[in-house]
Amino acid sequence: MFSAGAERLLHQAREIQDEELRKFCSRVSTLLQKEDLGPDTADALRRLFLIVSATKYNRKLEKTCVDLLQTTLCLPACPEQLQLLCAAILREMSPCDSLSLSCDHIQSTRQLSLVASVLLAQGDRKQEVRRVGQRVFKVLESRQPEGPSLRPLLPVVSKVASLAPGTFHEDQTNLLSKRLVDWLRYASVQRGLAHSSGGFFSTPRARQPVPVTEVDGAVATDFFTVLSTGQRFTEDQWLNVQAFSMLRSWLLLSGPESPGAPDTDDKSEGSTLSVLSAASSTSRLLPPQERLREKAFEYCQRLIEQSDRRALRKGDSDLQKACLVEAVLVLDVLCRQDPALLYRTLSCLKALQVRLCADPACVRALLPLAQFFLNHGEAAAVDSEAVHQHVFTRVPAEHFHSPVLAFELVQFCRDSLPLLGRNLGVLRLSFPNLFKLLAWNSPPLTSEFVALLPALVDAGTAEEMLHALLDLPCLTAALDLQLRSSPAVSERPLWDVSLRIPSCLEAFRDPQLQGLFQHLLRAEARGTAERLAPLHQVLQPMASCARVLQCAQAVPTLLQAFFSAVTQFADRALTIRLARLLLERSDSLYQVPGYEARVHRVLSSEFLALCERHPSLVAELAKELLAFVGSGSGMRSGGNVLTSVVWAIGEYVSVSWDRRCTVDQINKFFEALEALLFEVTHSRPSATLPKCPPQLITALMTTLTKLASRSQDLIPRVSLFLSKIRTLAQSPALGSLHGQEDAGAIGTRATELLNLLKMPSVAQFVLTPSMEVSESRYHRDTVTALPLALRTVSRLVEKEAGLLPG
Repeated sequence: MFSAGAERLLHQAREIQDEELRKFCSRVSTLLQKEDLGPDTADALRRLFLIVSATKYNRKLEKTCVDLLQTTLCLPACPEQLQLLCAAILREMSPCDSLSLSCDHIQSTRQLSLVASVLLAQGDRKQEVRRVGQRVFKVLESRQPEGPSLRPLLPVVSKVASLAPGTFHEDQTNLLSKRLVDWLRYASVQRGLAHSSGGFFSTPRARQPVPVTEVDGAVATDFFTVLSTGQRFTEDQWLNVQAFSMLRSWLLLSGPESPGAPDTDDKSEGSTLSVLSAASSTSRLLPPQERLREKAFEYCQRLIEQSDRRALRKGDSDLQKACLVEAVLVLDVLCRQDPALLYRTLSCLKALQVRLCADPACVRALLPLAQFFLNHGEAAAVDSEAVHQHVFTRVPAEHFHSPVLAFELVQFCRDSLPLLGRNLGVLRLSFPNLFKLLAWNSPPLTSEFVALLPALVDAGTAEEMLHALLDLPCLTAALDLQLRSSPAVSERPLWDVSLRIPSCLEAFRDPQLQGLFQHLLRAEARGTAERLAPLHQVLQPMASCARVLQCAQAVPTLLQAFFSAVTQFADRALTIRLARLLLERSDSLYQVPGYEARVHRVLSSEFLALCERHPSLVAELAKELLAFVGSGSGMRSGGNVLTSVVWAIGEYVSVSWDRRCTVDQINKFFEALEALLFEVTHSRPSATLPKCPPQLITALMTTLTKLASRSQDLIPRVSLFLSKIRTLAQSPALGSLHGQEDAGAIGTRATELLNLLKMPSVAQFVLTPSMEVSESRYHRDTVTALPLALRTVSRLVEKEAGLLPG
């Protein structure tokens, strides 16, 4: 979050109009033309940078100003601060058609890096990336030991290699690989000397070199790494740090699998040489890429050893964890490029696994370690189930509140799906644990879980997962209480201080509710589901918590992804169970504002989709559907689920779909729906009976007419009822309740259905068409059976054709 002053400055920068910006550009141009580029110039450039970077769209600057910015950037004697500001402004303006920069004749490495950053931001419209890369390498090749530092150029090399992998020739790649070897392995192990002031207390002893130390304060006895500490670093030590920061990307871009990499005659020979080089001093005879991999391997092993030391400062402890993650990632790349390194790596990583599983502070390093075992476990005949069990069970349960770790773990699951193989069962059984990450971090992780859900769900966990998705906001509230109740949790998230929930904390500690909370917070799937309605009530004070509200907004999207995945493999039995569960849970949801209505819209459409896939499930669930219709609870939150159920009954309660749909069964459905329609049209809305939506009334009328066309003894009852509703629709009472437009639509539908019932055979043909008539051509072609039948009925009933006596 920005401070109030920063927010005000950003707002002012965004509100500046084009005319004001043009005047300000003129002022900047005037300042840049002065010989003395003082503090006023730096202040003006800072303000200009804020203006051009504060908006998503590009600001248009005067051409004179852009030209002067380029000129100032290329001035050899220009102060470094002004060059940085000019380069930053020009990058924000990219792509810029009026750019005339060139790096062909720049000698200063610092200036070259700034100009290159602007050119690379333009894209590769004129092969600018290749030109920048070649210029940078020309400086690298000509650099003398006493020349300027190469540190500013390394990020440029890495960027060029990632933008255009085939830019560098083989000799250039070998050159940088040789330099990286020198910087990684042969940096000085002495601290940098302080600049002597030449004063009275300056003595030769004070200027003697002092060795660098480890993070625990011990004198470093091995080669220098990024975890070596000292008050001052020498130039080659800074290059060591920077070389390690770009090592993994360079290995990926210059390795044997990279695009544009030179072909090797025999990879197995290189692997053999790599093995032999471990115990001999002949590694300098290896090709540059092989030698870089060998030295990178030694560097990573040294980092792993250093990461086990007890750091004296917290900053060094955080650096240890970051370097440990990067070291394991680099080792993964090395073993993929040179399998001969695998067996030398395993002994060190097995010991590391034991250490990490026992140290919660290093949990982030477990993910790259698990990825390493996934990539290489089969080749090395290593059982990696223990580390995966730890990652999928303990990590989400204990660290769900860490947003970075949550995102990395979900990404690990997604990226590892093709490699998990037999461990996929462990992932699926751990879905309640993974859902904790989703419940606590739902906005950023929703799209990730939409992609992950098809791999998590199977026939054995589908019902339990549907329960878990519907209870996801309730899980968020329970996790909040768990964190508040646990004194051992470090790095707690910020609480909603406006929320007063002492009763919820007491309920969380209540022994009578412990079983329900334990089920909600379980780590693995149990194959069963508990009724959590008591928790919905005790957690109601937390329903307005911002985190719970955000989670509730994500559930409809996740439900759609769930049903889309389940329908790919669900058989008839599973479909029936899911439809039954859907009906049961539609009136048993955590009462978060707006949550029930959004979920009901999804459940209604998914219920119809399940019925369409297996029409016989309406007959199979006849008892449940009759109970659902009779309860009247389906009218809550807009009645979407009840409307879908009514429509499905009218569509699929037919002997053409299932032989169990006898006349007796049809009459049972008819009586239940008739009673419901009478109740919603003749009762005033109340707390127990909410206002009935017009869509439900029209669906009830249509379904009753369909059922009557299949059991024609019911036609007189339906006709009488439809006549009353048509009369009721014209009354002011229904118009004031539903609005004139909706009341008119109800009356129109009643009239249409009455007209159809006057000719029962045609009504059955129209309302219960055969599979043949249901084809789309019967609705497109005006001379085929269905449109012709409808037109004939209209003309006969309304006496427009004069075929009946007046």
